[in-house]
Amino acid sequence: QVQLVGSGGGLVQAGGSLRLSCALASGRTFTAYAMGWFRQAPGKDREFVAAISWSGGRIYYADSVKGRFTISRDSAKNTVYLQMNSLEPEDTALYYCAASKFIATMVETPAGGGIEYWGKGTLVTVSS
Repeated sequence: QVQLVGSGGGLVQAGGSLRLSCALASGRTFTAYAMGWFRQAPGKDREFVAAISWSGGRIYYADSVKGRFTISRDSAKNTVYLQMNSLEPEDTALYYCAASKFIATMVETPAGGGIEYWGKGTLVTVSS
């Protein structure tokens, strides 16, 4: 069973930065999975934020975060990161780490349906 352990959320003022981390804690091979982040704001559906292929060669972002967020992965640490800069109050949400065999599952499936593994959400709150 794949276990994803997320961390790094918190409270920040608008314009600030946070970095989320998600470690794959299992006996599975980290590079077998595409990794990604989704978020769910209060009263809204879960939405795609960013995804990175197993090799790191393909990266995708939601239009709302392009140019502000950066996803990366460190295979030596079995960890994926989401660097969030220029944060806006609209970025306030529970952020979920996800792992899937296919990056298409993350990018093309609404609200992440079909994704095999999820971490527990980490709360990001951006004050105005």
